[in-house]
Amino acid sequence: MVAKKKESEDISEETTKKAVQDASEEVESAEVAESTTESAEAADEAAVDEPKKKLVRRRKSKREKESPVSRAIRLAVESGKVGFGSNEAMKKGATSLAFVLAGNSPASVKSGITYISSSKGVPIINFAGSSIELGSVCGKPYPVSVLSVYEQGSSNIVEIAKEGKKA
Repeated sequence: MVAKKKESEDISEETTKKAVQDASEEVESAEVAESTTESAEAADEAAVDEPKKKLVRRRKSKREKESPVSRAIRLAVESGKVGFGSNEAMKKGATSLAFVLAGNSPASVKSGITYISSSKGVPIINFAGSSIELGSVCGKPYPVSVLSVYEQGSSNIVEIAKEGKKA
């Protein structure tokens, strides 16, 4: 009986030792996994710190002055009546005082607006920036390819259009 107790104690000691070894191995593997996770997180943070190649809209500082055309467009949008988009410009082109075309407007839109402009005598301002920039000047969060001015409000956009200035 004593021998059986010793054997059971030996077995329980061996089982305990194995359990301790297994636990220590699990802790070590968890530490390795943590260090791997930490290094992966550090790599992710480094990737976040890298500059992304994306179009960034930059706000103009107080020192950088806005062009007179951009200022006139902004004033017309704020104080006058304007329409956004090529479809509206094509439909209500006869009642427009001026058109503002973005630099990257499609050729079909440019030709349609030019045709309306020449037949009705409406001046065109060719905005040098893209449609995204024109939308930003107008205070809109979307691209604007054509801006139709129906009432100029407190801006001088019609005079600028008749002079033929480019933005």
